[in-house]
Amino acid sequence: MFFSKMLIPTLREAPSDADNVSAKLMIRAGMIRKLGSGLYEILPLGLRLLRKVEKIIREEMNKAGGQEISLPLIFPKDLWVETGRWDVYGKELFRLKDRKMAEFCLAPTAEEAITDLVRKNINSYKNLPLMLYQFGTKFRDEIRPRFGVMRSREFLMKDAYSFHTDEADLEKYYKVMVDAYTNICKRCGFNFRIVEAASGAIGGSFSHEFMILADTGEEEIVWCNCGYGANSEKAQCLEYENSKENPADMEEVFTPDIGSVEDVAKFLKESPDKIIKTLIYTADSKPIAVLVRGGCEINTVKLQTLLGANEVLLADEKTVISVTNSPVGFAGPVNLKNIQIIADLSVLSIINAVVGANKKDFHLKNVNFKRDFNADIIADIRNVKEGDICPRCKKEKLKFSRGIEIGHTFKLGDKYSKSMNAVYLDTDGKEKFIIMGCYGIGVTRILAAIIEQSHDENGIIWTDTVTPFEVVIVPINYEDTKTKESVDKIYKELKSFDIDVLIDDRAERAGIKFKDADLIGIPYRITVGEKNLALGKVELKFRKDAKDKVKFLSLQETVDEIKSVFKQK
Repeated sequence: MFFSKMLIPTLREAPSDADNVSAKLMIRAGMIRKLGSGLYEILPLGLRLLRKVEKIIREEMNKAGGQEISLPLIFPKDLWVETGRWDVYGKELFRLKDRKMAEFCLAPTAEEAITDLVRKNINSYKNLPLMLYQFGTKFRDEIRPRFGVMRSREFLMKDAYSFHTDEADLEKYYKVMVDAYTNICKRCGFNFRIVEAASGAIGGSFSHEFMILADTGEEEIVWCNCGYGANSEKAQCLEYENSKENPADMEEVFTPDIGSVEDVAKFLKESPDKIIKTLIYTADSKPIAVLVRGGCEINTVKLQTLLGANEVLLADEKTVISVTNSPVGFAGPVNLKNIQIIADLSVLSIINAVVGANKKDFHLKNVNFKRDFNADIIADIRNVKEGDICPRCKKEKLKFSRGIEIGHTFKLGDKYSKSMNAVYLDTDGKEKFIIMGCYGIGVTRILAAIIEQSHDENGIIWTDTVTPFEVVIVPINYEDTKTKESVDKIYKELKSFDIDVLIDDRAERAGIKFKDADLIGIPYRITVGEKNLALGKVELKFRKDAKDKVKFLSLQETVDEIKSVFKQK
């Protein structure tokens, strides 16, 4: 393949609206172009990369016993009404009508469609287990598309679904798919962690995210050397040790215009951890009171999951006043009437706490759980924070990292089969709901994640397995007869070994060609020039090595070294 024959519009500078490393480098390297907010055109180099990633994923899915299918991109409303997700999925769902005014949505995910397919075609335990997967474009109306193809409104995804007779069979196969995803991450060259995660809009009882470690990652993950890992939405928090204080008599104190935890703590000369925050939320529009230690924050994902609510939001000022009879900042659990109270585990161990008095400019001191107030529900509903102990080994402090989610696996159970009546006949001829698993991985997102984890000041550094070309040959002057003969010989030998090679045959200065080769990130560069050829040598450079680290080898030595690298891999 010749550089001059391909559409590779490299740029010296990235557009000003490119807001992360991968977006900047993919645009500069001529792999993508922005069409509109969250919409990207994939150019030839970008498409070659996507196909490489697809190949890796397809091979692992086939090893896991999957069968590839293709589903429509437009789904009828009726299927989504069956599962109840038409009304609760949210504004990310693209909705449209046809000429007959029938309603549809653009596929953000495919649980309804795949369940419908299986319920129409599977009716016996003899047909199970089954795993179906597809590569398809997905659409989500992101409120703020950003980070290039990392969070766009249209993206390529592989989604897979497994179908089982019972939970035990799902559990067994779930491990197979976790292993498959682990292999995908390793083959893509990632430094990654598998973490427990909240199931979100997909639902189900349990899920894992495959997180690529990168300082630029959107998500926070916690982990421990014992093997525990979770994203911050899911991370389990342990109870605090009980205070050694003796309970004192409750008293009301004047706190004029002081409502925040920090200000109250300073005014009363107490630790923020001695304060119990009382926050008024609405769960599906119904007010609730939520209690947490002053130095902690409520985890709304945990809270929403605990309550089984579709939406949990902080209450507005009017609601707070109607519930507490006081302004925002003075709510407390003592004598709080006609409202459900939910307390985080962190509250239980506080002796002589400070709380709002449900009265403007007043707080209560020496408040104690059970003696002065109670809670309807006690649960882990706070965010994990620095200093927390690992909930698995209960010894080491948790470590915090940033990560990019590229894959997510779910145990769905009968969430979709029950609502859509997807059943099979067991060995006794009785109908039972099919048990399901779900496994998604972002193909376009993988490209961005590789770049975020592997780049330098000169551009992208692709792996040997995911790269638009494995070798780039840079002739200093391709018009020179001996240079051309040498380049063509190297090209022919490498191609015979099934290695992807790009010849930069452009009539450009060597410096420009080198800069483009580094920018695009091709792993191996062979430079062929008249001066070195006169000595029977060419120049071999590995992209990941230091800028000035090159080898001077004969043509055959160069070919043999590259062949040996790919033979080992």
